Amino acid sequence: MVEFLSEARVWQLHRYSFDRCFGELDGPLSGFGPDLASRGGALGVRDGQRFLLDPSGRPDLRVNACLASAKWRNLGERSQRDYTYSIGVWLNFLVALGINWWDAVEEDAEEFLFWRVTDPANDERVQTNSFSRDLAALNKFYRWMNRRYGIVNPFEEFRAPRAAKREDVKWLDPGGFRRWLDLGIRGLDLSGRPDRWWRGRNEQRDAAFCDGLYGNGLRVSEWASVVLPELPPYDRRRGSYTCQLADACAKGGYGHPYWTPRSAMKALLSYGEGARAAAVRRAQTASRYERVKGLRLVLATHGTHAVTLKGVRGGTERKAWNDIGPRTRLRLFRRTPQGLEPVALWLNEDGLPRDGRGWEHTFDAANERIAGLGLESFSCTAHMLRHSFALKWYAIGKLVHAARMGHLTAAEQQDFREQFGDTWHLVQTMLGHRSVETTKEVYLEPFRAMDVEVLLAHAEGFPIAAFMADVFTGHPRVRTDPMAVAR
Repeated sequence: MVEFLSEARVWQLHRYSFDRCFGELDGPLSGFGPDLASRGGALGVRDGQRFLLDPSGRPDLRVNACLASAKWRNLGERSQRDYTYSIGVWLNFLVALGINWWDAVEEDAEEFLFWRVTDPANDERVQTNSFSRDLAALNKFYRWMNRRYGIVNPFEEFRAPRAAKREDVKWLDPGGFRRWLDLGIRGLDLSGRPDRWWRGRNEQRDAAFCDGLYGNGLRVSEWASVVLPELPPYDRRRGSYTCQLADACAKGGYGHPYWTPRSAMKALLSYGEGARAAAVRRAQTASRYERVKGLRLVLATHGTHAVTLKGVRGGTERKAWNDIGPRTRLRLFRRTPQGLEPVALWLNEDGLPRDGRGWEHTFDAANERIAGLGLESFSCTAHMLRHSFALKWYAIGKLVHAARMGHLTAAEQQDFREQFGDTWHLVQTMLGHRSVETTKEVYLEPFRAMDVEVLLAHAEGFPIAAFMADVFTGHPRVRTDPMAVAR
């Protein structure tokens, strides 16, 4: 059993922030450079870079050399964060055992698996899919250490148990999503009327964000990174809008097209002209934007593809949006007749750009409110909306397929699939998956055991929302509107 460690005896994770002021220490440090950015540059570190301090409060040069390496920098922002956290957990596990990280062996790795996933004494156990992320991080860490310092990788032959990811997947059908949105985000009561006890302040923003997730199927970090210049112009004649997710903001660096329906785009524009504009005006009145550290000024935008920025050391630079990551986007501002304004789409109530991690609180608060209304088993996460998006479009794809191909023979249908792909490939494209097998195995399990002919018989003559509610009522992992079920 691993006992809990006091804060003074653990490895601690920190980040470099070149905007920080060190007060009395600024004088002694000035000999290393005119500012923290220059001093950091001289040491080969970058703004936002993570580093670890050992239990004595000192940096381990080998550990932090790995975190500063090109191998680590090439990870996406979210992977850098998660992998560094996994390494910190492993290092603190070894501290509790009294083992140096460079002396760890495969038996220690086995003990780590038991403690992390199974040990009843560990109140913070994780699922096997989360441990798979730990394993990926630690293999990357030790392989780098082995090449640089000859340190043996205790995870070299280690195999984690197969993660049953699909068991964690939940879905909402269209009626369930609307009910969750009304109760948790918009503040309605169980009868569908405004709740007089509701004290929400950001429902227009939060509803637009959730509508977008359910409509376009992006991951929460991806949707949170979108900036205003990337949005296509509104055209009320269009049913959906084709957008492009930047490589620098996508999981695994795999940017791809995505499609936002007109209803979600209208909610987005209403937020931009309503609550967002009000937040910007408040921030401008308070001169809040002038105090933003590390602000980058946008001089011009070139369609939805590129932007010209004021250079850090003067001059200008033109960059593709595809190459600008989430952290930089939070610091981009443009000048308007009213003053500075963020180009980030999603803002906090104070008008400052909203960090993508803040959306976790939005979903937690909505679920707590719904539980307080007596619907304790009716909850939603941001990733559930991505799952639900996939389920909805699979159903639509099957219906369209039946309408367009029902008259073809089996051989003709097979030929069509070979040329253009089937419904699985449609949803793979819309989710931005590299492999159709991910789509099949993880997202759409409810359809896998269902005979297509039965599905089509259920669907005939019904609109899609009613169809899905009918088909999936009673499925253990598809959540429909609980009030409709009650009626």
